[in-house]
Amino acid sequence: MRKNRKLTFEQLVLENKRQLLNDEKAMEEIEKKLEERMLKKAE
Repeated sequence: MRKNRKLTFEQLVLENKRQLLNDEKAMEEIEKKLEERMLKKAE
């Protein structure tokens, strides 16, 4: 476990983005969900 440190919300978002960009499978899942949502809205 890493040390608990105080991060601003923006820092957390940036950290999450970096991790997701390195995780191809997670990115594909997110893209698939977004596509499904957009298709539902388009109907």
